[in-house]
Amino acid sequence: MMFAVPITLALSLTFSALPAAAHEKAHHGGKKAAAVKKEQTEWGIAGEAKAADRVVKIKMLDTMRFAPDSIEVKQGETIKFVVINSGRMLHEIVIGSHKELNAHAALMAKFPGMKHEESYMAHVASGKIGQIVWTFNRVGEFMFACLIPGHYQAGMVGKIKVTAM
Repeated sequence: MMFAVPITLALSLTFSALPAAAHEKAHHGGKKAAAVKKEQTEWGIAGEAKAADRVVKIKMLDTMRFAPDSIEVKQGETIKFVVINSGRMLHEIVIGSHKELNAHAALMAKFPGMKHEESYMAHVASGKIGQIVWTFNRVGEFMFACLIPGHYQAGMVGKIKVTAM
């Protein structure tokens, strides 16, 4: 009985750390898994590179900016984003709604070492190139941002306007 409290405490600490540990072990850059997770989001769904309607190149800069920082697409268009990190530090690009990106940025600020990988994001090391292939099947105004702590807050954001066909 005297070990019940320490064991309970140890187990609760162990299991409460599992989500963070899972993120720590998740891939943060480099090669992506072969299978693309196709899940409908408010801002669209993962696309296939061979079905891309066009390629949009985006540079990531250490001035905490993207170039270009505004993109227009038509509903139903599949875009292959080629993301070039022209800076000396790690950057990422995450596509989403303003609400989703704010929530994710807050989580990243709380857990700066958090690792994550979804089909709507790319982590790009200095001097490297990443890509996202995305089908914008919903009309609206969305965003892309670097959610590395401090980058988003410094204004490393861009806009995506999706217009009806």
